[in-house]
Amino acid sequence: MKTIRHRADLAVNGAVPAFDELLHVGRPNMGDRAAFMQYAADIFDRRWLSNNGPLVQEFEGEVARHLGVKHCVAMCNGTIALEIAIRALGLTGEVIVPSYTFVATAHALQWQSITPVFADVDPATHTLSPAAVRRMITPRTSGIIGVHLWGRGAPVEELQEIADEHGLKLMFDAAHAFSCTYQGRMIGSFGACEVLSFHATKFFNSFEGGAVVTNDDQLAEAIRLMRNFGFVDLDKVIHPGTNGKMIEIAAAMGLVNMRSLDQVIAANRANYVAYREAVRGIDGVRVLEYNEHERNNYQYVVLEVAPDCTIGRDALVDALRAENVMARRYFWPGCHKMEPYRSLFPHAGLVLPDTEAVAASVIVLPTGQTMTPDMVATVAQIIRTAVSHPA
Repeated sequence: MKTIRHRADLAVNGAVPAFDELLHVGRPNMGDRAAFMQYAADIFDRRWLSNNGPLVQEFEGEVARHLGVKHCVAMCNGTIALEIAIRALGLTGEVIVPSYTFVATAHALQWQSITPVFADVDPATHTLSPAAVRRMITPRTSGIIGVHLWGRGAPVEELQEIADEHGLKLMFDAAHAFSCTYQGRMIGSFGACEVLSFHATKFFNSFEGGAVVTNDDQLAEAIRLMRNFGFVDLDKVIHPGTNGKMIEIAAAMGLVNMRSLDQVIAANRANYVAYREAVRGIDGVRVLEYNEHERNNYQYVVLEVAPDCTIGRDALVDALRAENVMARRYFWPGCHKMEPYRSLFPHAGLVLPDTEAVAASVIVLPTGQTMTPDMVATVAQIIRTAVSHPA
């Protein structure tokens, strides 16, 4: 480690990078190869590749049991799951969402001619501010999409109270929050439904995939119809729909990765704790902390750079990347500053001051099974050196 740390000091000052290979945010976690190959062989033998195959059904059952919900409807990806859930809930007009989220949350509305109305976030939690949501309600508002960010739950009770008060539908984008709890209860059963992502960059993946989870029998039935063109029987279509089905090989990957879920979470947590302790005492930066009384997947190690830090957030990202640490500015610059929203709502930033402040302060650091304690220590040393010796 002494040699690597010395290289880290040199790299920040313009010499050799600390890492010979790139360290990425979101590098895929992979389960047992032999188990996956057995599933693949079974798929070849059955020749059942798609259309609600046995592995998809098994995967849906495992996810539903894990989250304690009645229904899991697996999809080809999380974005299609969002779009289908929005349509199944009958959302129209305007729907309130955070701007500080992945752009798919907004696109899933805009794609269906529904206006995403951006509400500000709580700077302490990075999730929707209930007070800001109240300010954005109009006669055209039909719903609210809360986002559970960094595996930390959105303010569920307050948002549900607002939705009930105004007769609005409430759903959640839970792409960050698989296997996490809110007030001791597994995320997945809040609101009318919740949407999951199993994309390759998520700590739990099915190569590519997503799901809608719900306890509403009628909603689940509609969503199942909609993901398969509205077919209820071989030659009978009873509902408008599209092709949102998960395929068997994706379900196989999901089933394999379910077996190693706890090991991946343990590795993520170890990295989070190591980062938290390693950057403690560095002026102007801190690791966003998780509530140890809740279950979290620790997928994201979020570094917040204070406005008075000796080095700016973007300069710190550049210093890390110069050493082959592919740290990320997450959800920068906010959906409201991306197209088409930037052109449609050019003054949205006036009501999103906390969103813009959070977006300007966050760096997400590499973690996952491929990170080691020595790697974490080196990344922290790069940060320390960059803060101590800003360019």
